[in-house]
Amino acid sequence: MRELVLDTETTGLDPATGDRVIEIAAMELVNLLPTGRHFHALLDPERDVPEESTRIHGFTREMLVGKPRFAEVIADFLDFLGDAPIVAHNAPFDFGFLDAELKRSGAAPLDRSRMVDSLAIAKRKYPGLPNSLDALCRRLGVDNSMRTSHNALLDVKLLSEVYLELRGGKQPGLILASREVSRPVPVLEGLQGERTPRPIIPDQAALAAHSALLDRLQDPLWLQPPFVPNDTDVASGR
Repeated sequence: MRELVLDTETTGLDPATGDRVIEIAAMELVNLLPTGRHFHALLDPERDVPEESTRIHGFTREMLVGKPRFAEVIADFLDFLGDAPIVAHNAPFDFGFLDAELKRSGAAPLDRSRMVDSLAIAKRKYPGLPNSLDALCRRLGVDNSMRTSHNALLDVKLLSEVYLELRGGKQPGLILASREVSRPVPVLEGLQGERTPRPIIPDQAALAAHSALLDRLQDPLWLQPPFVPNDTDVASGR
């Protein structure tokens, strides 16, 4: 099962007011595990980057001048996405910005049926608790110590680990069990060849001690005749 974990950084919060995408990162998962394939691009937003946005992601206008424009990377970006589901934290935000950029470039918007919102999954699993990416990393034991600012490429790496845990985790016990099944059973020294039965036969002293024990019990089961079911017993399920 192929999925993409995606994140964007932007100049602001609303594409309808002219805010633009400045960074895109997407990471490929197959069966919930990263394959190592990813897409990443820093983009020239063709406008200023407000200081309040720079404080969040660290990018300034000067850092982005000369980077490709969205229209220049759109073909590679869509080719990488293919038709796989797209996982994002607060996915409507990222989809809204990408749809605005696609529309500006004359391309069709992303199919919303492909959208997987990890924030919505986290809210269902942890209702009433903080469910930001940082909060989930702390709760699920994902190391986010290197996350000093929002960075799309780092965020998709963290989100891929969080998403794995939200979907049930690695389940290492199942993996180990499958390995144990396929592992050949070692032949211990002295057990090669045909085994010889060694029945345990009690001596007279042991039989006498057992009989004495039964004498002290009330209606011991071992002294009752064996039960042989008749037709009535079988019909009644006995």
